[in-house]
Amino acid sequence: MRKNRFIKKDNIFPITIKDLEELLNSKFENNPDLTISKFEKKGKKALIFYIDYQVEGTMVEEYLYAPLLEKDIEWNNSTILNEIPLSRGRTLQSLNEILSDLLIGGVFIYVEGEDSVIGYLLLKKEKRSLEQSETESVVLGPKIGFTESLVTNLNIIRWTIRSKDLVLESFLVGELEPREVRIIYLKSVANETDINTMKQRISELEIDVVDDSSVLMQYLEDSTSTIFPQFLTTELPDRFSYSINRGRIGVLVEDSPTALIAPTTFFSFFESTEDLYMSWNVGTILRALRFISFILSTIMTPLYVAAVTFHYEIIPIPLLINLGQSRAEVPFTPIVEVLVLEFMIELLRESGARLPTKIGQTIGIVGGVVVGTAAVEAGITSNVLIIFVALSALASFSTPNYLMGTAARAIRFPMIILGGFLGMIGLAFGLCFLVIHLLKIKSLGRPYLSPVYPLRLQDFNKVLFRLPPQFENKRFKSYRPKELIRYSREKAKQKKDIDE
Repeated sequence: MRKNRFIKKDNIFPITIKDLEELLNSKFENNPDLTISKFEKKGKKALIFYIDYQVEGTMVEEYLYAPLLEKDIEWNNSTILNEIPLSRGRTLQSLNEILSDLLIGGVFIYVEGEDSVIGYLLLKKEKRSLEQSETESVVLGPKIGFTESLVTNLNIIRWTIRSKDLVLESFLVGELEPREVRIIYLKSVANETDINTMKQRISELEIDVVDDSSVLMQYLEDSTSTIFPQFLTTELPDRFSYSINRGRIGVLVEDSPTALIAPTTFFSFFESTEDLYMSWNVGTILRALRFISFILSTIMTPLYVAAVTFHYEIIPIPLLINLGQSRAEVPFTPIVEVLVLEFMIELLRESGARLPTKIGQTIGIVGGVVVGTAAVEAGITSNVLIIFVALSALASFSTPNYLMGTAARAIRFPMIILGGFLGMIGLAFGLCFLVIHLLKIKSLGRPYLSPVYPLRLQDFNKVLFRLPPQFENKRFKSYRPKELIRYSREKAKQKKDIDE
């Protein structure tokens, strides 16, 4: 029940009980869900009003009706606020503010003759229970995911980050439908400039509705013309907490299970919290595998098109013979063949994602086998290309972040066209354009390709590979945290037996 910055002052109090009742009914078009109760005691009249399905009915009966009617208390704002056993009670004068809070679970008491109403937030909490995240699967580590309840999500954050320096600042965004947004960071670690930038971008938003945190992200990003995500999204509290502890800023939105993290870099999208739960050398291998998979998913089929169309000399002779035999019956040029097959793969992927889980898995497996086999037998495509396209699709799935995986899928099509028309020169041009584009992107004002550009060798172990824990005593310098040192490196190295 925080103040909406878009609402203008329109004090209508004091007002008679009858006039207030008529005004409320006119504003809500005589909605039957608007509950209005009138009472009179010792010559004083009072009105309690709320939307029935939005509030906890038992709390209204026990903590509002009972004290007002059964206790011998004087009916005025100051006495009621002191006697009602509920916290966060406040007085309001603006009609628009009252109407706005009614829609989010507000219960109001008006005593005739007073210059304001008393409001409490008794929102009915009908949210799903804590469950495993479906969009981010992990093998090691906590598996609990965020829910649509902001209160629940904040409790989870408090459980995982037990620090007195944790700050949770609240904003209301949306003129037509105000929605609470929380900025979360460690005051002693997060960079002050990043905090102020995030606050400014959120507080200056003038939009009617924020449907989800992913929608809010599009308003907050530095560039709206790039396909690369500039904020990290996650449903895993442990990944969120990991980022906050390293000096980044988190954002939670009411009614959204997805958290935002900024600033971030291009390399952050290939990190997984599982890397921390494994030994440092295994984590390094898996992280390298994800980088290689992203590159392969972007250039594998374009490289096939360029080689088959212009550069036969780079293909080994035995493979070239097999390739020529498999393409002998194909009536299309390599670029058309690849585009058709890639389009079919994307159709299978999207249809599998939109169908119910069990049916979607069946469609993905059976559809891929059936379509691939039928395409080869019909002479539409070669069996060698089926292997390349399948490997490219599998490589794109290895990216931990869905948005970055989608970006790789989108990049692939223009790269195929460039390879089909200009060969290796076209691929080189496309890759150079891609690198230049990445160099221009920023996340909350920070370079997107850091620590590669600008070059900071001391941060390489944070993104490209891992070191043993005793060498991970510094935070990511590129984010410019207030406190760079996490713990003493010398003490972390010490290992003592029980008899020493």
